[in-house]
Amino acid sequence: MSRNGLYAVIAILVVALVAVAIYTYQEQARPGLEVRVDSQGVSIDGNG
Repeated sequence: MSRNGLYAVIAILVVALVAVAIYTYQEQARPGLEVRVDSQGVSIDGNG
């Protein structure tokens, strides 16, 4: 494998790692309380 190919593989892995880290952070930062008002009334869901 040439050096440029190796650098490309490393760059792809770094980008994938950053994407997974951002996705994980956004999932953990979601609000813990959800309030819905619909035809059935008021519904409150929480994760805590």
